[in-house]
Amino acid sequence: MRGDDDRTAELFSYVSCEARVPGDHPLRAIRALVDEALEVLSPQFERLYSKVGRPSIAPEKLLRALLLQAFFTIRSERQLMEQLDYNLLFRWFVGLPMDAPVWDATVFSKNRDRLLDGDIAAKFMATVLNRKRVRTLLSDDHFSVDGTLIEAWASMKSFRPKPGDDVDGPAAGGTGGGRNEERDFRGEKRSNKTHASTTDGDVRLYRKGNGQSSVLCFMGHTLMENRNGLIVETELTCASGTAERDAALAMIERHRKGRRRRITLGADKAYDVQAFVDDLRQRKVTPHIARNDHLTKTGKRRQSAIDGRTTRHAGYDISLCIRKRIEEGFGWIKTVGHLAQTRHRGTARVGWMFTLTAAAYNLVRLPKLLATQ
Repeated sequence: MRGDDDRTAELFSYVSCEARVPGDHPLRAIRALVDEALEVLSPQFERLYSKVGRPSIAPEKLLRALLLQAFFTIRSERQLMEQLDYNLLFRWFVGLPMDAPVWDATVFSKNRDRLLDGDIAAKFMATVLNRKRVRTLLSDDHFSVDGTLIEAWASMKSFRPKPGDDVDGPAAGGTGGGRNEERDFRGEKRSNKTHASTTDGDVRLYRKGNGQSSVLCFMGHTLMENRNGLIVETELTCASGTAERDAALAMIERHRKGRRRRITLGADKAYDVQAFVDDLRQRKVTPHIARNDHLTKTGKRRQSAIDGRTTRHAGYDISLCIRKRIEEGFGWIKTVGHLAQTRHRGTARVGWMFTLTAAAYNLVRLPKLLATQ
């Protein structure tokens, strides 16, 4: 028989959010990993908050909500709060009861900045990777490094001449009033030496290669272990021609702190620079870098810094194949993680979100890897 279209709301509900989430839902395994890491970080949270005053948003709930933002490609904190209000799955993951009010988006953002000051994103990722059952998945000997451009939340209209600098070409004035006035770039020569963004002073005008457009961006760097392709270190810098190599050395120093065992490092042709290769060898790192010996415009072949003492080993070819898996992480961070569209400014804040999104990428992959152990 046909059922009644009864829209009368029940006065009480005896079904919890926990009961509504299927037992085999992928977020259940991720939630277990997250809770283990947050329990270890509890003393770190304690140092960030005062002993007096009104209670703030629990840092554990803040981090779980930010991870949801990466998992489900939510473009802003305001939209995240909206979905937390009606999505029972999100409420369960964050730890909000059915009848608990959600936070104001501005209050949520202000509380998030407190975690930024404590560098909680990097500590959270390290804590997840240092769990005993996760550590067995990581390689201690073979790594890969790469960098990618992270588009900044700043318009090209904001890239204006610095005060007191003489700029070749016509004056870069606007044709209208207001914050978003029209700009005429024709004939104007723009560079990072003479121009700066009025929206975000840390961004740089940079292009990935010849024939490609220049954009205002940061540069994100990751260090990946080669056994299962998990990200173990991250760095975000201002975009420059040497940023990739400088960040690679910094990440290796942090990851190898206190260790003296020789490791290998795979990388693409952009890292084939004699000074960088020498720095790696001084640190007992074998450079498994793709040789950059192409013909130059003058017809001469470029001299590669990688010679036969490295390329003769079978491990060299294996590293060059495995290092390409790092692109999967970059693709996830910038598309699914939606980092390119998050409205953050400044190297510190964007770098914090970059690290947290990389941790989210690891959390997505870990349950399947742990299940195969």
